[in-house]
Amino acid sequence: MEYVVFAIIAYLLGSIPSALVVGKLGYKLDIREHGSGNLGATNAFRVLGVKAGIIVTLSDILKGTIATVLPLLFNADVYQLIIGLFAVIGHTYPLFAKFKGGKAVATSAGIILGIYPLLFIIMISTFLITLYLSKYVSLSSMITGVVTIIVSLFYQNTGLIIVLSLLTLFVIYRHRENIKRIKNGTEPKIKWM
Repeated sequence: MEYVVFAIIAYLLGSIPSALVVGKLGYKLDIREHGSGNLGATNAFRVLGVKAGIIVTLSDILKGTIATVLPLLFNADVYQLIIGLFAVIGHTYPLFAKFKGGKAVATSAGIILGIYPLLFIIMISTFLITLYLSKYVSLSSMITGVVTIIVSLFYQNTGLIIVLSLLTLFVIYRHRENIKRIKNGTEPKIKWM
């Protein structure tokens, strides 16, 4: 029963469409009608700007973190990473935005932040370094997932490795159109100041 309750809470938390909320409240703009139409942090950066992008990123990360940490506050006997997965599902297929959400990157990172903060720091570092070198957000997201799996081997935690593998495969699946654009040279690159 605890799993059901916390899974539902996690899904509902994940379903909060941060980019949509920030766009409508702060800019009177429906982000789904601009840029890639995606309800993720990358589209928020491109359409709404840096400030909004940072707010959306932090919000999406926190959705995963809160969902993962919440069971601890109630001494619930559940596997936190499993509960965190429901926040990712909510972010990707949000109840409050017609089941069309983001690509699961920031919320996935938030799950790790809630339980393995050092691994989260490694993830962020990997992402930023790869982004600086490649200028592709999508490629950086996928490479970060793979590197995180490799690093997780040192934790010798089978559950962690399985969940990270599932998340990484899901992130890659969500970026399948980006992969095609990278191959044909049409994927947008970020511009460093």
